[in-house]
Amino acid sequence: MLKLHDLFKVYRTDEVETVALNGVNLEIDQGEFVAVMGPSGCGKSTLLNIVGLLDSPTDGDYFLFDENVAKYAESRRSVIRKRNIGFIFQSFNLIEELNVAENIELALLYHKMPAGERKRRVAAAMDRMGIGHRAKHMPGQLSGGQQQRVAVARAVVGNQPLILADEPTGNLDSVHGQEVMETLRSLNAEGTTIVMVTHSAAHADYAHRTVNLFDGHVVTDNTRAA
Repeated sequence: MLKLHDLFKVYRTDEVETVALNGVNLEIDQGEFVAVMGPSGCGKSTLLNIVGLLDSPTDGDYFLFDENVAKYAESRRSVIRKRNIGFIFQSFNLIEELNVAENIELALLYHKMPAGERKRRVAAAMDRMGIGHRAKHMPGQLSGGQQQRVAVARAVVGNQPLILADEPTGNLDSVHGQEVMETLRSLNAEGTTIVMVTHSAAHADYAHRTVNLFDGHVVTDNTRAA
């Protein structure tokens, strides 16, 4: 599904050069569930942003479905991103002025899709996440676990083949965190590829494979025995 080859990301100012990714080589097959771990500042979020086409590498290649997207302009990356990638963030990133259904539907507004089809997909995503009864609630009326379920529904409503999760349980207690992880495992069992950044070894155990970064390098890449 995706392949990173000799990938570098360097941030430069007038006085400082920071190497966030330093020659990363990584392949992820369709249907995998991969956890990315490592200390703060090791390049995890930078890696996820590049895989998610939110940023471009300074050098190297990034193949997504055999297409080298590394040097694409934002406008072209945006089209590919909307078609292929769903995002789940630690901070939920819900819009406070929109209710649950509207927050989820927002992910479909950039697609050429009839309103009736959007409504059908939103209803199906809410039912899947067990939040259909909260459709008219505002984010501020929900618990943290419920807000993250809304965020997951928004990520899956477009049926994208790849979901990127950046510390998806970071703002949740252990019970709600486990619920989110069970949801991700269920989505993966249905065929969705998941790449998740986490600091939690317990949550990384839900994945089939764990990639550890340190100083912008991949230092270990372990597949869990079936």
